[in-house]
Amino acid sequence: MKLLINALTKFFCGLLLVVLLIFLPAGTLHYAKGWLLIGLLFVPMLIAGFVMLAKSPDFLAKRLDAKEKQGTQKGVVALSGLMFIFGFVVAGLDYRFSWSKMPLPVTIIASVLFLAAYALYAEVMRENAYLSRTVKVEEGQKVVDTGLYGIVRHPMYAVTILLFLMIPVVLGSWYALIAFAFYPAIIIIRLKDEEDLLTRELSGYAEYKKKVRYRIIPFIW
Repeated sequence: MKLLINALTKFFCGLLLVVLLIFLPAGTLHYAKGWLLIGLLFVPMLIAGFVMLAKSPDFLAKRLDAKEKQGTQKGVVALSGLMFIFGFVVAGLDYRFSWSKMPLPVTIIASVLFLAAYALYAEVMRENAYLSRTVKVEEGQKVVDTGLYGIVRHPMYAVTILLFLMIPVVLGSWYALIAFAFYPAIIIIRLKDEEDLLTRELSGYAEYKKKVRYRIIPFIW
């Protein structure tokens, strides 16, 4: 019950925050693409949360722990938070003042890609029981090198890049896309720091890097 209350509290706080960041700058609740994003973002999240609560409460508890302890990762979290705040506010203002126009088919395609990225994210969580929102090595942790982890070393980051870059497109704002375009650079900072930690502290990770050469984009990087 304590875990359920904690999960629901964080869920509804996150939902309220995103609603305020989008609709207050928009100056209206009649922002259809804003509600579209809310549905795409939070409905699957709620379903996934209840599935994890039923099947793997320990994993859910781990996913709820987002407090970083390392300085570099704290900076990454802060930059990500600023990016999201700025991006959502700009999208709302864009709608309010009609700064840019995005064709509806583009938003529909972005919505499909967003859900596809969500599905891949779920697959990553299924494959890696050690997946955490914070950068650390757990006692008894082993290298996962199958499935998506056999293609790139950081499939979660690859998926989140696609997921987050689709957010401003779903919202119909080219200007907000500029803000979210900083996300890959932020992820690269996080990824390099994480790989240094894993190479030092996780047995077998150095060999895994030789086996799977690409970090997030197959045949490129």
